[in-house]
Amino acid sequence: MRQRFSHDQSVFVYALLAGAPAVGIVLYSLWSSGSYAPRVQWTLSLLVLGFWIGFAAAARMRVVRPLQTMANLLGALREGDFAIRARGAKHDDPLGEVLVEINQLGSVLQEQRLGALEATTLLRTVMEEIDVAVFAFDASSTLRLVNRSGQELLKQPAERILGRSASEIGLADCLDGEEVRVLPITAFPGATGRWGMRRTSFREGGRPHILVVIADLSQALRAEELKAWQRLVRVLGHELNNSLAPIKSIAGSLGAMVRKNPRPDDWEDDMKGGLDVIASRADSLTRFMQAYANLAKLPAPTLSPCDFRSLVLRVCALGQRTQVHVVEGPAITLPCDAAQIEQVLINLVKNAVEAVQEGGGVQLRWARRDNLLDVFIEDEGPGVASATNLFVPFFTTKPSGSGIGLVLSRQIAENHGGSIKLENRTDRTGCVATLTLPLERR
Repeated sequence: MRQRFSHDQSVFVYALLAGAPAVGIVLYSLWSSGSYAPRVQWTLSLLVLGFWIGFAAAARMRVVRPLQTMANLLGALREGDFAIRARGAKHDDPLGEVLVEINQLGSVLQEQRLGALEATTLLRTVMEEIDVAVFAFDASSTLRLVNRSGQELLKQPAERILGRSASEIGLADCLDGEEVRVLPITAFPGATGRWGMRRTSFREGGRPHILVVIADLSQALRAEELKAWQRLVRVLGHELNNSLAPIKSIAGSLGAMVRKNPRPDDWEDDMKGGLDVIASRADSLTRFMQAYANLAKLPAPTLSPCDFRSLVLRVCALGQRTQVHVVEGPAITLPCDAAQIEQVLINLVKNAVEAVQEGGGVQLRWARRDNLLDVFIEDEGPGVASATNLFVPFFTTKPSGSGIGLVLSRQIAENHGGSIKLENRTDRTGCVATLTLPLERR
C-alpha cells in the first residue's frame, strides 16, 4: 500500500478500513431485520456511509494540513525567509513540539544569518580599507577576489581582472616558491617600492583556493634603515670622538710646547710621550675600522659535513685563562661552514672566560632537539646587567673590546639558519649563551 498510495491516501484508506467492520455490521443489521421500509433503509444506509467517508476524509485532512504547514515553513527556511512562524506551537502536544522546534530553528538561522551578514560587512569593509593588496585565486590560478588596494596596485578595475589567470595579471610568481618572502619585483603598474608577499590556502565550497597578500615594505624598511643608521652613526661618533679628542688635545699641547722659547728641559720626553699616545689612539682607531670592515665583508657560509665534537674540542684546546669543562653530548654531524662556526664558538667561549671571577668556571655542553642542535656555554660570572645593547655593533663594556664579536657571531649563526641568545642563569649567578643551529640543509 505504501508503494501504491501517497501518505495522505494511505491515511484515508486506513481510516476507511478501521471503520469498515462497524459499518458493515450496521448495514447488515439494517437490511436483514426487515423492520424498516426500503426508503428508510436506503436513507439510513446513505447516512452511515456519508458519516463513514466524511470522518475518514477528516482524519486525512487532520494529518495532511500540519504536514503541509511544516513543509511550507521548511521551504521558507530553505529560501532564506526566517521571519515566518507556525501557530499552535506548544509543548504539551507532539505536533506542537515539532512546530516549536521549527520555530526555534528559524530563530537560530535568523540570528546566524544576521551574524554572517555583519561579519561579511566587516570583512568587506576591512578588505576595502586596508592598505595591503589581497588576491584570491582558485585551483586553476584564476583570480576570484581582489580588494581596492589590489586594484590600485595593478591599476585596473576589478571587472577587468576578475576571471583572468595569475600569469595574465603578472602575479604568477606569487603562486610558487616560498610562502613568505620579499618579492624581487620593485614596480607594479600602480606603484613602486619593496614588496613583501604572504601566501596561504583556504577552501570555499569544498574547493581549494589560494590567498595572496602583498604589502609595501618601503616605509617600514626606510624607518628601520634610518634607525640602523642612527645607531651606527651614534656608535661610530662615540668611537671616533674617543680617539680624536685626546689626539687633538695632545697635539695642541705639543704645538704649544714647541712654540715656547726657551723650551723646558724635558720637552723631548713630553714630545715622545705625546706622540706615543697619538700613535696608540690612531692604532686603536685603525683596529676599530678593521673590525667594521670584517663585519661588512662577512662571506656567505660554505656548508659541508662537520663532526661537531671534534670542532668543540679544537676550540676548547686553545689557550684560555680558565679551562673550559666540556660535557659530552650526542655524536652529531653538522652541515655548516666549520671555520665560521669555530669563530662563533671561540667568541662565545672567550666572552665566558673573560666574565668569570677568580675561581669561577666555564662549561660547554650540547644537545639535540628535533632537527636542531643547541649549544650551551655557561659561565659563573656576575651575569648580564642589560641585554639591550649586547648585539649593537661596536658596543662593548670591555676596555680593549671592539664590540664586534657578538654581532659577528649572531650574523654567522643567522646565515646558517640559526640563532644566538644570551641570558642570565636561573640556577646560580652567571650567564648562559645558547647557540642554535639546524641539523638539516635549508
